[in-house]
Amino acid sequence: MRPATVTAAAVTTLVGAGAAAVAAGRYAGGVALRVPSDRPLPGESRLTVHATAAGQISLTRDLTSLRPGTWGLAGPGGVHAVVGPVLEDVEHSADTVVRRLERVTGGTLDTGARVRITPQLHTGDPASALGLEYRDETVPGELGPLPAWQVPALRSTWVIAVHGLGTTRAHTMNLMDFWHRMRLPVLAPAYRGDPGAPRPRGGLGHLGDSEWRDLDAAIRHAMASGAERVVLHGWSTGAAMALHAADRSELREVIGGLVLDSPVLDWETTLRALAGARRVPAALLPLAVRAAKGTTGVHGDRLAEAAAPDGLSVPTLVFHGPGDRVAPWSFSRDLAARRPDLVTLHTVRDAPHAAMWNADPARYEENLRRFLVSLV
Repeated sequence: MRPATVTAAAVTTLVGAGAAAVAAGRYAGGVALRVPSDRPLPGESRLTVHATAAGQISLTRDLTSLRPGTWGLAGPGGVHAVVGPVLEDVEHSADTVVRRLERVTGGTLDTGARVRITPQLHTGDPASALGLEYRDETVPGELGPLPAWQVPALRSTWVIAVHGLGTTRAHTMNLMDFWHRMRLPVLAPAYRGDPGAPRPRGGLGHLGDSEWRDLDAAIRHAMASGAERVVLHGWSTGAAMALHAADRSELREVIGGLVLDSPVLDWETTLRALAGARRVPAALLPLAVRAAKGTTGVHGDRLAEAAAPDGLSVPTLVFHGPGDRVAPWSFSRDLAARRPDLVTLHTVRDAPHAAMWNADPARYEENLRRFLVSLV
């Protein structure tokens, strides 16, 4: 074969391989960031319902079903229930775990049903789920109108509550009774990619890098509705959104404090974890990261700047634990160590991502109460 022909063939092969790599990276990044996604998060597993009885449910035995605390169960066809602790005074088999069945809020828990444990306890809205007076609000967002719940109360400091990966704004209802007892008004907005909210460009999430602008719109809405100050309480990517807002919003002066539950502080690590949980081959993970930068415009430096210890200017309470396989606890630990004057870290053991409250609701709420009292 002539040298020119050999060179041309080699270039063609390289170009083809390069194009394939780009396509593979875009696919992998898209799988990781597509919203909404019904795929389990890292550390979640599907469980089988083996039996139900009065106030009891028998589930597949594994680390997930043995976790302490209070949890939601979600399954196909609108199945939803709430389960409490593992029962100690009943017989457990080698393959099953019996937990307290608090209530079934949707569908039927038939024997053989496949379910997953979720931190989201409630369905519906604050009135139907909790008996709380509320208003449906519309927040004017960058991409279009954003539905929001506004639960009124007496204080002039509002909580703006922002859910994270794998849940909806219904997750924020876990704490609405608590905030109501503290007489704190609550605004719980949906954001791009959520049910009823505008679809993000390209159908991909940005792990808070663009979504924070919807939180910024919610802050403006709260101020226009009578709030004098706000506390941002975010889970997961919602916590990343809160950090972005505190760093970049034109209204950051009205932010009196941050509560960060399982915060995403390093987007590359979280993207790799999501891609792996969604069965992207390990060899494609570096390509997924590069493709996410190019396709979505996600910029890790912006999150690093927002979460930089020197950039924090308001009191910050962090709930996080070493059991988080989506957003490593080590980043929260380092942040607290470098800013002990502003950051308080409460480490929660035996809890997966964005489920620090579920593992021990009473302890979580007491630590949160002490933090909020100092702000309001």
